[in-house]
Amino acid sequence: MARNIKHSKVKNTGVLFELLVRQITTDTLNGIEQSPALKIVKEYFGKGKTLKKELDLYNSLLKEKFKSENKAEKFLTLVLAERSKLSQQALKRQKYNLIKEIGKQYTLESFFKTKINNYRLNASIYQLFESIGSTKVNDPKSILGFKETIVEHISAKTLKTTQEKVIKEYSKQDKSMRILSYRVLLEKFNETYGKALNGPQKQLLKKYISGHGPKLSEHLNKEAKTSSKKISVFANKIDDKITAIKLKEVSNQLKKIEKTKIISESHLVSMMSVYELLEELSNVNKS
Repeated sequence: MARNIKHSKVKNTGVLFELLVRQITTDTLNGIEQSPALKIVKEYFGKGKTLKKELDLYNSLLKEKFKSENKAEKFLTLVLAERSKLSQQALKRQKYNLIKEIGKQYTLESFFKTKINNYRLNASIYQLFESIGSTKVNDPKSILGFKETIVEHISAKTLKTTQEKVIKEYSKQDKSMRILSYRVLLEKFNETYGKALNGPQKQLLKKYISGHGPKLSEHLNKEAKTSSKKISVFANKIDDKITAIKLKEVSNQLKKIEKTKIISESHLVSMMSVYELLEELSNVNKS
C-alpha cells in the first residue's frame, strides 16, 4: 500500500530556520545580547552544511516567480533534481543534532508554537522533498497535490490573474454578497497567516473588498505613515544592528505606500504583513 507522507514541522528545514530567526529577534528585544538561536544558526546553517544547501532549495521555491506555469514546473523539476543529490544520512543527522541543541536552549513546546507564514507551502515542499528522498512507495495523488501547491505559488502570472479576477468579482457584488465574500476571503487569509487576523488586518480587508476609491487610498496612506513611525521607534530601541537596519528598511518602504493613490493587491499584502510584524514586535516588547 502506498505511503501517505505526513508533514513534520519539527523536521522541516524551512520552518526550523524561520523559527530560529524569529527567536533571534525575540531574544534581542528581550535584551539577550548573545542569542543562543544566533549561535545555532551559524553552526547548523553555515557554508557547506547540508542543511544550508537544503534551506537554499526551500528558499528558491518560496521566493522565485515565473510568468508561466510551464517554466514553474521546469524549475520545480530542477530543484527536485538538486535535492536528490543531498545526502539523506547527513540531513537526518544534522536535523537530529539541531533539534537536540534547540531543546537545550529553549522549551521545544513553546519554540514550535509560533505560527509560520506560508505554512501550507512549507509543508508541501517538505513532503515533496521527503518523497524523493525515500525508497518507500509513496501515494502518487499526494505527490501531485504537493507539486500543484508549489507550482501555483511560483507561477506569479497565473496567481496574480486569479487574485485580480477574484477581487474584481467582489467589487461587483451588492452589500449582502460582499459580507459573505468577506467571510470567505477572511478564512483564506486565516489559512495563509496560520491564525486569525488581528483588528487592523480585518479592517483593511473589509475596506479593500468594499471598493478601491479615495477612502481606501486615504486609509492605506494614513496606516502606512503610522506604521512606518511605529516600526522606526522599535528599530531605535534594538541594540542588534542587523535587525535594526532591516526594520528601518521596512519603515522606509512604507513611506512609498504613504503617497500611493492607486491601491493594488500587493499593497494589501504588504500592509497585512506589516500589521503582523507590528503585533509581534508589540508582544515581544511587552514580555
